[in-house]
Amino acid sequence: METEVVKLWAIAITMGLGVIGPAIAIGMIGSKSAEAIGRNPEAGSKVQTAMILCVAFAEAIAIYCLVIALILKFV
Repeated sequence: METEVVKLWAIAITMGLGVIGPAIAIGMIGSKSAEAIGRNPEAGSKVQTAMILCVAFAEAIAIYCLVIALILKFV
């Protein structure tokens, strides 16, 4: 295979696998936080703060994968 084809496959695999993990994590975080708020509504603000922080960290992983894919594409 040509090097350009290999680069494109590497980009596709990086983005594919790098987005699936954070997507599942964000879904689980949202599910569990809604369940926690449903069980204890008084702790809603604390749960929401922790949820937003965890979602930001999970989303950062997807952004790192995007940066790696862009580096592969343009270098």
